[in-house]
Amino acid sequence: MLKTVKILISGQVQGVGFRPYVFKLALKLALKGQVSNNQKGVIILLSGLNTNIQKFYNTLIQNPPPVSKINFSTINQIEFQQFSDFKIIPSKKNGKVNLPLTPDFAICDDCKKDIQDKANRRFNYPFTTCINCGPRWAITQSFPFERYHTSIDAFKMCDDCQKEYTSPTDRRCHSQTNTCPTCGISLFLTDNKGEKINIKKHDLFKHLAQLLANNKIIAIKNASGYLLCCNAKNSEAVKKLRTLKNRPNKPFAVLYPSMNFLQNDITLNDKQIESLTSTQRPITIIPLKNYKGKIALKEVAPGLNQLGIMLPYTAILQLLANELNFPIIATSGNIHGSPIISNNHKALEKLKNIADYFLQHNLEITHPQDDSVVKFSTIFNQKIMFRRSRGYAPNYFNTPIKSENKIMAMGAHLKSTIAFYPNDYFYISQYLGNLDSFDVYKRFTKTATDFIHIFEQKPQIILADKHPLYLSTQYGKELAQKVQAQFFTIQHHKAHFAANLGEHNLFDKKVLGVVFDGTGYGDDTHIWGGEFFDYDNNNLKRIAHLTNFDWLLGDKMSKEPRISLLSLSNDNMLDCVSKKFKRNEFKTYQSLKKTNTLKTSSMGRLFDAVASLLDITDYNTYEGEAAILLENSISSYNLSKCKSYLSDFKKDISAKEIIFNIYKDLSDEKSKEEIAANFLYTLATLIIDMAKSNNYVNIALSGGVFQNSILVDMLLALAPSKINLYFHKELSPNDENISFGQMMYYLNINN
Repeated sequence: MLKTVKILISGQVQGVGFRPYVFKLALKLALKGQVSNNQKGVIILLSGLNTNIQKFYNTLIQNPPPVSKINFSTINQIEFQQFSDFKIIPSKKNGKVNLPLTPDFAICDDCKKDIQDKANRRFNYPFTTCINCGPRWAITQSFPFERYHTSIDAFKMCDDCQKEYTSPTDRRCHSQTNTCPTCGISLFLTDNKGEKINIKKHDLFKHLAQLLANNKIIAIKNASGYLLCCNAKNSEAVKKLRTLKNRPNKPFAVLYPSMNFLQNDITLNDKQIESLTSTQRPITIIPLKNYKGKIALKEVAPGLNQLGIMLPYTAILQLLANELNFPIIATSGNIHGSPIISNNHKALEKLKNIADYFLQHNLEITHPQDDSVVKFSTIFNQKIMFRRSRGYAPNYFNTPIKSENKIMAMGAHLKSTIAFYPNDYFYISQYLGNLDSFDVYKRFTKTATDFIHIFEQKPQIILADKHPLYLSTQYGKELAQKVQAQFFTIQHHKAHFAANLGEHNLFDKKVLGVVFDGTGYGDDTHIWGGEFFDYDNNNLKRIAHLTNFDWLLGDKMSKEPRISLLSLSNDNMLDCVSKKFKRNEFKTYQSLKKTNTLKTSSMGRLFDAVASLLDITDYNTYEGEAAILLENSISSYNLSKCKSYLSDFKKDISAKEIIFNIYKDLSDEKSKEEIAANFLYTLATLIIDMAKSNNYVNIALSGGVFQNSILVDMLLALAPSKINLYFHKELSPNDENISFGQMMYYLNINN
């Protein structure tokens, strides 16, 4: 029996080769009709035998294109229509955009082969892409995802590319990023004065590899922004980059030329290999146990026993990697603290005193993005997202949301992101950075306006952090007035907890929330950061916290762990603590403790104090440095021999008691590694005992402290089978999740 059906597919189905896939499947099953994109997804009209139509639909839903994600589909019979063949027809937009935005995809194996095949017309072409790979969000200007809605539209396809584009059996059929050496993007090399260096195209990457071998620093304009690169094996080159970039200790990411090269240097497990070779291709943090390579580790990752590693994820990086016989530093192209740069002129202006050479191209990058960063815990392989950006943003699929209002959440101040709910989907921007930087703030505000422009929707409700001085909060208030939206503020740590509840869809359960981080403006106007919450039946309340201690010297305290130690020390520790300060300095700071009124329950500052007490560091040159170095001081531990530094958590979760007990162990000449392991064990047992004593079977954990993989593994080892632990996996536990948490809190929590 012949019939006609209309199929609607929504989800990540644009810019992923969905229409060519549909075309081939329809031909295979002798079906006629058409397929097109619209503002909601993909529309398919099919005429043919009922059995073939059902087979078509089942195959499409069960085995869609590899980088697509189907969220919703319908199939309905309509009045019979006669079609002469099956066609892919141009997109029609009949309303506002209501579909996921497509993230960038790492170069696929087929395109890798193309650029290495001398007989292929894309041999050595650094912007080779197809329906399965290439930039998407980075070049998006509007939607639906068609070439004319991207910055690549500035390059008109040549006859050969047009033929590929219109040939349904070609891998580049309807590939919106399709270009070639004849019609495509131009790559050129300049010195740091902007003068072009004449070099034959086929020699360019060999020349770059030689420059890197000679320890030059090169700013490479990649598909989503600039990378600063140098020889990772040469300590002097790495030191020079650190000095010029004003990045004294924060670890650099390393790009390895290939997986084979990498596995000769370091042992990888299946999870790490899967991450390194995924379509997201994030930086993956790998422990350096049994490392056999020759990277200048002391300069690349000071004080650390781990390395952030990635493999080439664009044709540019792959062509460079093909000429390299050593790993290179590949760090964000910016001045420390500023956002990643994507504009040619700005790159020369800002980076000319850092880079010796610039590899430039003439494609406009609309949405610059840093590389994403993930890690897996050593024992349980628990995934921990450190930075969610290129390859993941701006979509989020995990949590169903229903609201009649258009809502925008402005997130936090550090590690800022913006969340937007303008239609049936939920969007979380790429990591934007620290809003203390004016350039980051400009990118933050542009991201908000870009969302409003793309979706043609103004928010009706705007959510922000409760801290009145956060620039995200101030901008949210201004934007609310401008678009006449309602404005609400949500406490920082409650948003953290709500983010975890939302990620795991726990709003129908009773849950203990544990939020450990550095700072957040509390409901009592003090600085929170070591919090326990109860969630039950859409109500949330703070039930316990690290006992308050003095918050001294404002932001200086978070930058100098010795000040946290001073705040938490008692008179028995004066000899140990005073040596970290000049005499007058110590006297002045001690007097502040007598008059100070601002208090904190910050777990981040407790980590700082422990790191200072153990002489790991007294100064943070980047956020969380003391905590990272503390974790890295532990090469191994025996959980059965660990002890807690806290006597009775039911009465008082005392940071001062923890510090003094650590001081006593230090005085008894216990090893720093043993003490650091005991400290993490103290926190892990505190969390489990808190759940047991209050009859919780579900624990949701959030905040930057839970990027500590040893603490995560300890919790997983100590938790009895009846207790469920929920860690962030798709979102970072740090402040990147605050925008999502604000949304979850507003939609699901009554108080």
